[in-house]
Amino acid sequence: MSLGITAIAKVRSTRADAVDDDWDRETAIIELEPRFGPEALFGLDAFSHAEIAFVFDQVPDSKIETGARHPRNREDWPLVGIFAQRGKSRPNRIGITVCRIEQVEGTRLHVRGLDAIHGTPVIDIKPVMREFLPRGEIRQPAWATELMADYWTREG
Repeated sequence: MSLGITAIAKVRSTRADAVDDDWDRETAIIELEPRFGPEALFGLDAFSHAEIAFVFDQVPDSKIETGARHPRNREDWPLVGIFAQRGKSRPNRIGITVCRIEQVEGTRLHVRGLDAIHGTPVIDIKPVMREFLPRGEIRQPAWATELMADYWTREG
């Protein structure tokens, strides 16, 4: 089944490699495709964060996982299904990240903490609203907490 999803923007960043940690050091610009005018981003600057949906377009078919694997290939972490982790080798290569809005400038959205590399196609942008955040307690296994320990760290 074809879903007909096309990119709405591209990521402009100095980060060219998908290294797993320290993403809060990164600032990126999400530049809308020419078919969109500045009005597409009107009002987004009133929000502190945006949820960005993008495509891991540089993951080759041979790396796509449909079963289970050890996160980051660490044998000391459990074997878990691809849908129980957030790795880039997903069947549809879709990534979703909540990042801080730094500035809206015409058709360019400046963000911090977007874990997507330069040239990544963006398929959607949504403002983060408190009411859409999880309700109740969030739980996760210990390996996930360990995996994420340095993911968002910043220098200084």
